[in-house]
Amino acid sequence: MASIAPQMSGQSGVADLIDSIVQAEGTVSHRYAGSPELLTGRFATRNLADAVHLLCTLHGRHPGVIDHAATRTVHDAARNWILQSVDGFAGERAALAKLVVVVGPLPSTPGQAESESAVNAQRHALEMLAQSDRDGCALGAAATLVLDWAAIRVVLDTIAERLGVQIEAPTLPSHAQTLEMIAGVAETPGIERAMAFGAQQILGQHRGLFDLLDARQIARGDY
Repeated sequence: MASIAPQMSGQSGVADLIDSIVQAEGTVSHRYAGSPELLTGRFATRNLADAVHLLCTLHGRHPGVIDHAATRTVHDAARNWILQSVDGFAGERAALAKLVVVVGPLPSTPGQAESESAVNAQRHALEMLAQSDRDGCALGAAATLVLDWAAIRVVLDTIAERLGVQIEAPTLPSHAQTLEMIAGVAETPGIERAMAFGAQQILGQHRGLFDLLDARQIARGDY
């Protein structure tokens, strides 16, 4: 993953930086995440099912990134945001769980054991990140997860529509609320750097997941 050097000036600087990182390095910019192969092609239902299963492995367990960050957040500026995020992501986990049941078994794919190992390693990396004692790191990761989830939610909504399944609309904090929270918490250069680091690490794991999903759909070919 290419790294955007943290050049921040004041409280709005890190919010603008993280916003730009999400746009440049997040799910919305990944070729496969918005590709016909995943969303509309001949094997889209199968590929979407694969995505739902792997996303559930990464983010479908409790406690998750945001839950861990909540236990490490003492900033008054983040209090309301983190409470809404905890509740909102509980709804997203429920949507993932519902879709996993409806789509059925994980699509048979060569190298399945290696794929499972890779995603489990990603989940462990996220758990460690979200439990960091470095002030701002876990919160930066949680905020970036919320920002990047808008693009991931497109995948969930697409498979739900294809299968005729109703899932609840997201109730996570808005893009603007999340950036406002980041700016409010960024009280020192050290917190800014930690938040930017957490942001880049989350996006790196998401890009790695979609790289894996792309490789898996190529490995399945036409069967």
